[in-house]
Amino acid sequence: MDVSTFSFRALDQEARALLTRLARVKPFALLEPMLPAAAPSPAAQVAIERYLADGRRELRGRVRDFRVWLRRAGESGTRPAEAQKLFTILRLRFNTLLSQFDLFADVITQRSEHETGVWLSGLEVVAADALALPGYYESPPVLCYLDRGPGAAIRRARTRLPGGTESPVAVIRVPRERMVGSGIASSLVHEVGHQAAALLELVESLRPVLKGLQRGAQSPWVFWERWVSEVVADFWSVARVGVGSTTGLIGVVSLPRAFVFRVNGDDPHPIPWVRVKVSCAMGRALYPHPQWDLVERMWESFYPPEDLRPEVSELLGGLVESIPAYVTLLVNHRPRLLRGATLGEVLETRELQPPRLAAYFREWRDRPEQMRRAPPSLVFAVLGQARLDGLMSPEEEGRAVAYLLTYWALENSLRGSGCCAGRGAAPCAPRGSFNRVLMS
Repeated sequence: MDVSTFSFRALDQEARALLTRLARVKPFALLEPMLPAAAPSPAAQVAIERYLADGRRELRGRVRDFRVWLRRAGESGTRPAEAQKLFTILRLRFNTLLSQFDLFADVITQRSEHETGVWLSGLEVVAADALALPGYYESPPVLCYLDRGPGAAIRRARTRLPGGTESPVAVIRVPRERMVGSGIASSLVHEVGHQAAALLELVESLRPVLKGLQRGAQSPWVFWERWVSEVVADFWSVARVGVGSTTGLIGVVSLPRAFVFRVNGDDPHPIPWVRVKVSCAMGRALYPHPQWDLVERMWESFYPPEDLRPEVSELLGGLVESIPAYVTLLVNHRPRLLRGATLGEVLETRELQPPRLAAYFREWRDRPEQMRRAPPSLVFAVLGQARLDGLMSPEEEGRAVAYLLTYWALENSLRGSGCCAGRGAAPCAPRGSFNRVLMS
């Protein structure tokens, strides 16, 4: 047998082996054991399975076309090097498909963990509620998973995955150290804010405005423009979960002093010390109340701006002075996709005024079934306010959040499977038992 014939036969065998391995990449529905309540939403499952199935189908077709071409190439005197080049491209495409599979497998596998899987499903209900903005965009499915580290992160829907195709879902990495308490809402809804900002093109519409305010390289607006994506996500979080967003942010950025005041020109996140003050200013603008001054003074007591380098002190002073104008700009910003409405108007923050949140808590203490029926983001706003007001201990908060995440996951599972007709139809704890969970 001559070398060319031997080489083409070897490549054909490799192509067939690739098809065999590809056939072993099964749908997650056939691989991952999990409680029904821990399963991703039907929309997320369908989007992922369809996305991966399309990739498998495309690759399978390419391999079959390659084998047909290979038979003809052997007869036409094509060099083995050319055939090897084409097969290498196919193998790289197969590895890309496996990378996409593994990305979602990391998210799906945690659904089999006791309690964690159900809580993740509950967090996805919260995320979907915080992302929803009816009439302005269609929300993509959201998946959550846990990982180490103090902060959360998002791979937004419609961004590029390995191989260049767009992700069919948003994937949010939740810090494990935040499970489980109301502070998780701050991180979760901040990441949701990144997805909302992309759907509304907020960063693109704000950048020209911020550039127009810049006067020199050291202008505070240079930094605000650099940090705009993170500031917008923080704004979304404050608008959705109130003071719980700010106290949760404090929990994330409470770092050694050097990091809290560190100026890093390449970091898209604001200087932590300034970032908390911006969050307080956002709350002050959306929900006027003395609590924001108290939280801000508490933050300054933790990290007094003393003994800093002169250039850092000067920068911080300029940034702090410009914060009210920046927040006013955000509240009154009218991006094209809001069709004339402002950000402050469409986010409908009236229900999150601190006295109203406190009233909800008192009402729900006596009638906890009303808490289960309320929008999840509102529930987290109420719990965050109750913690700040000293009406709920951390132990009570942890039990309540664990119960609510489980309840929302179960309700969503039953509703998604057609087992219930609407909200409130999922099995509930006996009357009074949730009261004990929440308040004891």
